[in-house]
Amino acid sequence: MADFILARLAKGNSKTYEEHGPINVVICGDSVSHGAVNGFFDYHTLYHNRLRLMIQQKYHLLPVNMINTAFSGMRAKYGDDHFDRDVAPHNPDLVIVCFGLNDINVSLEDYLTPLCSIFDKCLAHSFDCIFMTPNMLNTYVADETAEGLRGYAKTTAGYQNSGRMDTYISAAIEAAKERGIPVCDCYGKWKAMAAEGVDTTALLANHINHPTQEMHKLFADSLYELIFGEPYDGKPLDSHFNTMYQGK
Repeated sequence: MADFILARLAKGNSKTYEEHGPINVVICGDSVSHGAVNGFFDYHTLYHNRLRLMIQQKYHLLPVNMINTAFSGMRAKYGDDHFDRDVAPHNPDLVIVCFGLNDINVSLEDYLTPLCSIFDKCLAHSFDCIFMTPNMLNTYVADETAEGLRGYAKTTAGYQNSGRMDTYISAAIEAAKERGIPVCDCYGKWKAMAAEGVDTTALLANHINHPTQEMHKLFADSLYELIFGEPYDGKPLDSHFNTMYQGK
């Protein structure tokens, strides 16, 4: 990642704001980034709102705008097709891209081609970009799965257990790294939990592909650590300042 946004974020002071203005972060993704849980949307605990609050807890004098362009049911092709409408006009300092959960239903080429196009457009516009890998799919059809979704749950479990999802995410990671785009590998963290015996399907609110509200914290914590190079400790920076305008 370019040092430009990192330097501004790391400073997090009034001078940064005076010289540049607020930080604009655009989210480009699917239903998880949209805020879908299990039959409803939660715009408060989803990962990028958590991330915004974490940044502003640490850096009070740096306004951060999270601009969410994600939409439920969408694939990377949607993000690519609407890049000039949804992303570029905001002149973002950072674009967080997270696709793959719906793209698993199309060919690997149909996933990678638009995903790489999004990466290339970010680079052409000099927008800093992070590719965040998604969560795992379900590994079995849970008893709690809605009746109308049980057929699809069987399909997605097959995608996960056969290694298809692994192949798609590995290829996407490689494509990002080839372009020098940092990867926030949350999928790898989910896989590590599964290897330790954690029932990852139980961490999906709809038991298919939407993580629970609590699991959005993993995404936020991972993004914060990637951006700042250290884990989020929840403690505000030791800064004492007078926020009152004094007519100067």
